[in-house]
Amino acid sequence: MTKVAVIGAGLIGRAWSIVFARAGFEVALWDPAAAAVPQAQDFIAARLPELREAGLLADAPEAVLARLHPATTLAEAVADVAHVQENGPERVPEKQALFAELDRAAPPDAVLASSTSGIPASAFTEVLPGRARCLVAHPVNPPYLVPLVELCPAPWTDPEAVARTRALMVRAAQVPVTVKQEVAGFALNRLQGALLAEAFRLLAADVISPEDLDATVKHGLGLRWSFMGPLETIDLNAPGGLADYCARYGSLYAQMQQEMTPMAWDAALVGRLQAARRAALPAGEVPARHGWRDRRLMALAAHKAQQPD
Repeated sequence: MTKVAVIGAGLIGRAWSIVFARAGFEVALWDPAAAAVPQAQDFIAARLPELREAGLLADAPEAVLARLHPATTLAEAVADVAHVQENGPERVPEKQALFAELDRAAPPDAVLASSTSGIPASAFTEVLPGRARCLVAHPVNPPYLVPLVELCPAPWTDPEAVARTRALMVRAAQVPVTVKQEVAGFALNRLQGALLAEAFRLLAADVISPEDLDATVKHGLGLRWSFMGPLETIDLNAPGGLADYCARYGSLYAQMQQEMTPMAWDAALVGRLQAARRAALPAGEVPARHGWRDRRLMALAAHKAQQPD
């Protein structure tokens, strides 16, 4: 039985716990805040029946929940595990201290992976004796509904550690991708950042309303992107494939790129967009909308699971 440790029981830690326990792994869950683990268990217990109803949970919720084991200390959590998934604060000093402790306590052959959204592994593993087993395994929130995981090694990470992590993620029904060198934001956030940058430019120039901009992605690009990437999209959008598409539209994209100059997200623009969002979704309705989002993701995940790739 594969054993994993989830360090940090917040939003991402409890989501990882679902991923691993659902896949049949034994999960040790630890958090320095005593109340965090029981709260995570309550969240998981409430979410598992919904996943079962959506067809995203093969085993009974009770069986999955039984694979989750609260740990009273970090050392107890990482004893005899094959993989450690760290979900601590997004600050370099805290990660340096936490990974130093993990490197001391975890079995020497266990992989140490961080869920960080943007801090490179080199920033918090350089001085560790076991730095070769450390890497980033960045999920998309929530990972039990959105399966992509970015694996990003430090320059000194052993390729075997990357390969083992990739294999473990596949067994956990995730979709791992390897970011072969450290870049700010890894790959997913750089792609998202490019779209956001142009969205904010269009909104700053009042080319389109916030509502219509969201509709453009929601009912346009997003429909295709839910089952194929941008390269396959353009490959299918010209008779001669990707090269034909580039020949037809390359000059247009070159012109657009000249217009896409860097722009800071100033307070006035952010305030205007925040006001537009709160007008569309009052603050008191945000928690319910989170639930709506997750139910839609469940339905989409269930649909995709039944379709050929």
